[in-house]
Amino acid sequence: MLENNSTLQLEVAELMVNALNLDTTAAEIDPDAPLYGDGLGLDSIDILEVALVISKRFGLQLKADSEDNHRIFSSLRNLTDYVAIHKTK
Repeated sequence: MLENNSTLQLEVAELMVNALNLDTTAAEIDPDAPLYGDGLGLDSIDILEVALVISKRFGLQLKADSEDNHRIFSSLRNLTDYVAIHKTK
């Protein structure tokens, strides 16, 4: 994980919890657990919602047709690392 990403990771997790009304807290999300399926249990619609709030909050582009999406959204840690590198605000 990149330096000082724990605060950012918590913020990303909180955005996800709020956007999707998850029955968990941001702190309870395992950074390395899959976001899809057995991990957090998100589906493609959930991921679209997350991409929208992340894009708005951090001023970055997440394209639906990007080949990197599977990797970016594979875990909270990967999503946070992507945001840390690409955010504009």
